[in-house]
Amino acid sequence: MIYDLLLPLKIIFGAGRRSDVGVFVRPIASRAIVISGSRKLSDNGKLSEIICLMESSGVSVIAMESISHEPTTTDVDNFTFRFISENSVTDKFDDLIVIGIGGGAAIDLAKSVAAMIPQQINKQNSIRNYLEGVGDGSKLIAKPLPVAAIPTTAGTGAEATKNAVISSSEADVNVGLGLFKKSLRDEGMLPRLAIIDPELAASCPNKITVESGMDAVTQLFESYVAKRRQPFTDALIEQGLVQAFEALPKLIEYPGDIDLRGKMAHAALLSGISLTNAGLGMAHGIAPALGVYCGVSHGAACALLLPVTLRTNADVCKDRYGRLGKLILGIDQNTPNEIATNMLIEHVESICNKLNTPRKLADLNIEKKMIPIIAKNSKGSSMDGNPKKLSEQEIAEILTSIQN
Repeated sequence: MIYDLLLPLKIIFGAGRRSDVGVFVRPIASRAIVISGSRKLSDNGKLSEIICLMESSGVSVIAMESISHEPTTTDVDNFTFRFISENSVTDKFDDLIVIGIGGGAAIDLAKSVAAMIPQQINKQNSIRNYLEGVGDGSKLIAKPLPVAAIPTTAGTGAEATKNAVISSSEADVNVGLGLFKKSLRDEGMLPRLAIIDPELAASCPNKITVESGMDAVTQLFESYVAKRRQPFTDALIEQGLVQAFEALPKLIEYPGDIDLRGKMAHAALLSGISLTNAGLGMAHGIAPALGVYCGVSHGAACALLLPVTLRTNADVCKDRYGRLGKLILGIDQNTPNEIATNMLIEHVESICNKLNTPRKLADLNIEKKMIPIIAKNSKGSSMDGNPKKLSEQEIAEILTSIQN
């Protein structure tokens, strides 16, 4: 047995654990850049609470930024250049940490800023040059700043991944790079500290709860059959899916239930660890194109694509899916895997119906004429990890089957 394993250096998990933020950040750094997401975090006082806790432990906040959309190259560049010009920054950064508080967008922006500040001293070089498949192929030379991630949604697992997803901006289109959604990826971007407090997600609207939850579930399913899967991640995924299937449907009725929030937060964390170490598949291969060309949120794209991804891979993954079906649904172990697989997929579809997630492209106002464009741009490391190799034409046919 041979495998590599990447994990956040320290994970702090549990309701109320945000109160320990200063205790765990201070040994890493005395100055912090704080990047936050949802306005609700500020409105409900949680952001101020976290900042006060850090300051009382001797960590000073020297810069703040907020973001309410998936980060673009311009977002990263503007903050990076502004921070460098306005602050005393040396080439050692011994006392500086970047803290992302929010959903995947805030944490991804935090990771990107942490990676780019050390590269950018006196350079003014856009992040686009460092993105996979974009720009001039520049590599991160200087070590990224340490990152602390405090998620307020249960979905992306960004608190446990080594990449940040960045979208194109108008500037990229103007220089001929077109539209894209690509990753900045480096092991140095893996958070040094992940503080996961389910109470921070208790005020999430149902729409965000569902979409982020379906992202986590999709990541767990895809990592379980991905080409780089391994026994370690198998165990995490099995636990994560059992908890997610128990919690997610109930959270729509009981959004303030901290025990249910905890189970989804745990599942999301496990999904981030799993995708980092095992990879993803078809749903995450197509989702970026849906976002870039059709304006579909990542969670909605995952919810739409999960059932069809399971059906697409069923013939080559029936043993793996069958095992999951028996585990999640309590099916008799002597049931043929093909039958258990079909029962599992039907169960997933029933949950999607209960959560009222999009089932057809038309549900997201995506016209048939967009299918060739989506299929052409459904490439990258996630699609490469899918257990079944799919041509552009096959992807187009799959998308046509869920048009309306």
